[in-house]
Amino acid sequence: MKQILAFALILSFSAFAFASGDESAPMAEKEFTYKDWTFKNLQDGKDVNLRSFTAGKKLVLVVYFAAWCPNWRNEAPHVQKLYDKYKDKGFDVIAISEYASLDDTKKNITDNKFTFTVVTESELSEAKQKTTHYAYRQATGDTRNWGSPWNVFLEPAKLENKGETVSQKAFVVNGEIIETEVEAFIRQKLGLPAETKTTAQSLTKKVETCESTIELKKP
Repeated sequence: MKQILAFALILSFSAFAFASGDESAPMAEKEFTYKDWTFKNLQDGKDVNLRSFTAGKKLVLVVYFAAWCPNWRNEAPHVQKLYDKYKDKGFDVIAISEYASLDDTKKNITDNKFTFTVVTESELSEAKQKTTHYAYRQATGDTRNWGSPWNVFLEPAKLENKGETVSQKAFVVNGEIIETEVEAFIRQKLGLPAETKTTAQSLTKKVETCESTIELKKP
């Protein structure tokens, strides 16, 4: 009887996790080869090179996202909040659009009033397994299908200053960031003291994930 009850509880928890669509994930340091890139800036149309973008900064968050993904919509306000709070202290953000049309991505930028830089790598869902985003996720153990959002933190002072590779090791989040954890990490890397007050991460209950959305409507 106890085994039956335990099994029922496991099923109930799993059903709730699936329904809520929460893809929050802890930060972890991973060994993988992260390469330099140059992508088009969707705000001004100019090319952005990663190594040049990171120059002179203390910490850079590179976040890969799909504009149609509910999990990205959940993370995006936290990313903007952290950017606003620490952009004058050596922190920067660059977001890389994946698997969405340029029109949809530009609308996502406008609707959310993003002030950090947004570039694009791919525009079609069919390109998924051909993107660097997909390869990096595979290398870091991200088992999600679409993998939006996917976050990698780069410390410019530790990056290789020439050649194709910029880093062999970095902290990543294979899912949505946990804001309190990430903010503590940012403050540490920027040389700021830990905040004394604890602000709980705002967790919005979700009923969709990237996986369900792409089945309903492909970008």
